[in-house]
Order: sequence, then structure tokens, then C-alpha cells
Amino acid sequence: MKYSAPREISRNKKAKRPMNKIFQLLLDNAKREKQSSGLIKNESGASIYIYDVIDSYWGVSAKSVIEALASVGDDSDVAIRINSPGGDVFEGRAIMAAIKNHQGKTTCYIDSLAASAATSIALACDEVVIAKGAFFMIHNASSAVWGDKNAMRDTADLLEKIEGSIVDDYIHKTGAKHQQIVDWMNAETWFSSEEAIANGFCDRLAETAKAKNTWNLAAFANAPQALLEPDPPEQITEQPEPAPAGFFMSAANANRLKLALI
Repeated sequence: MKYSAPREISRNKKAKRPMNKIFQLLLDNAKREKQSSGLIKNESGASIYIYDVIDSYWGVSAKSVIEALASVGDDSDVAIRINSPGGDVFEGRAIMAAIKNHQGKTTCYIDSLAASAATSIALACDEVVIAKGAFFMIHNASSAVWGDKNAMRDTADLLEKIEGSIVDDYIHKTGAKHQQIVDWMNAETWFSSEEAIANGFCDRLAETAKAKNTWNLAAFANAPQALLEPDPPEQITEQPEPAPAGFFMSAANANRLKLALI
């Protein structure tokens, strides 16, 4: 398979971002005007909108997606629509497992951004469709830890195990070599819609208008300049059904900081 070099890939593999920048991503986006997230059913089928961070307290939880899938019916086809900067890796992988276990066809539509943990959710679907102008970003797992040298080493070992499973998922989808995926993750690589298709992460381009970014992405090291000033969020035109618990962040939970973020 031939791979297309992403334009936004960093050449500095040793570049690091302070951990508080990751937490700042959650805090900054908690203040933004919220987009609708939830389940919509109409004549054309069922769609689950994941238009938030991935987290059981801050945004979209695994429990909420599992309940939404259950209400659709196990044999029904479902569209998973994503516009998310990522979040909690474990919550994301639980959502991933729920989508893979769904018996009906699942089609992911990346409407604007699938970054970090949101990429694993996208690749859990049977088909991945990306809008023109949308982005697909992969990077290394990050964590915060407090303790002695043993705690630091244990956390580093955990991160390597997490990344190993994520690398395997990317290899399975793309057919890329192990080292190529590792290099892309080390560099925090932002794929344009065309690059995401060329490199096998997405299957085809959506027949929709050009996507707009609605997220504050300043916490990431290599976010494309065009995405650093978010556009006002566009609301879903149809009214979602009452969303299961966890589809919206509560300000009361703003003091909860996740230990494993991707």
C-alpha cells in the first residue's frame, strides 16, 4: 500500500506539551457553546451524534452510547456522527467495543474533527466517511501522575500498553507498518480528509459541504493554523431524543481530572 505524507506532520519527534495543556483542552471547551449530542431517529434511520469530548463526566460517556445503541435495536443500521477533540482513552475504548458488538451496519461520519480518542471510535465502525475539510488526528497517550519513581515507571508502562492496543487498531484498519504508525503518533499527526483516505484511516469522502472547526485546539502541539480559531458551532437541525445520562457535561463535575487521556 502506498502512503501519502500528511502535510501537518511535525518533524520534531521530541516535542512535548505540558500535561496541564491537556487539562486546559477540557476546561476551555467546557466553556464553549454546546452542540447537541444524542440519538436522532427519522425515516432515513438512526444517527448517534458524538459532538463533544469523550468522558463520562465532561462529555459523551460510554454508558450513553451503549444505551443509545440499545434503543435503536441490535439489528438496525446506525450512523455514528463525530465532531470531537478526544478525551478519556478508556471511555473511548468502551464506546469502541459497544459499536463493534452492534449487529447492524455502523457507518462513521466525521463531520468536522476526529482527534485522539475519537479516532478509535471512528475506526470501530464498519465504514468511515469523512467530510471535505475535516481532520483526523492521532498522537501518543498522555497521563498525569503523582508519586515516587515506581509510580512514574508504572504509569509509563501503562501508557505503552495503551498505545500498543491503539497501534494495533490503526494497523488493522490501514495496513501500515508498525513503525509508520508509531512515527505518526509520536509526531502528533493531523491528516486532512484527503490524507486520511490516502493513508487508509477513512474509506471515502462525504458528499457534504466543507467542515468547520468548532473546538479550541490550542492544547495540541501541531494543530493546523487554520483550526486554531474555532468557528461558532453549528447546531444539529433536528431535535435529538432525550439523551441518556452522560451526553452533556455538568459544571458540577468540572473538578474531575482524568488520568489517562488520548
